[in-house]
Amino acid sequence: MTAQRIRKYRKRDYAVKMLCENMTVENLWNALITFEDYPVYTAKGLKFTYYIKGGELFVSRKEKSITKATVELAFEKAIELEGKVSGPKKLGVFGASYLYPVFARFGIIQIEENEFINT
Repeated sequence: MTAQRIRKYRKRDYAVKMLCENMTVENLWNALITFEDYPVYTAKGLKFTYYIKGGELFVSRKEKSITKATVELAFEKAIELEGKVSGPKKLGVFGASYLYPVFARFGIIQIEENEFINT
């Protein structure tokens, strides 16, 4: 069990490293897939996980999915703002409250010290 956990950690670490070195949609999706079922917390401290099926991201706290196009729009907005996104609403897309902490975990967004994001 420990060896499996270490492999998963290394795979996730590598995916984030690749994304940070080259901010492409392909690297974003590789990171998203690698982090499926990883516990993340919204800015308000609500725990969630997600999984990807086809071109959609399904969040454990929502019935509706976030489409690949929406994820990519949020990603482009975060890059446009050079990672200085003051809150989920600044991403301007459906599901931003879930994408924001995921992007913060990946290093796409730099969060303020007073914001609650579990890494």
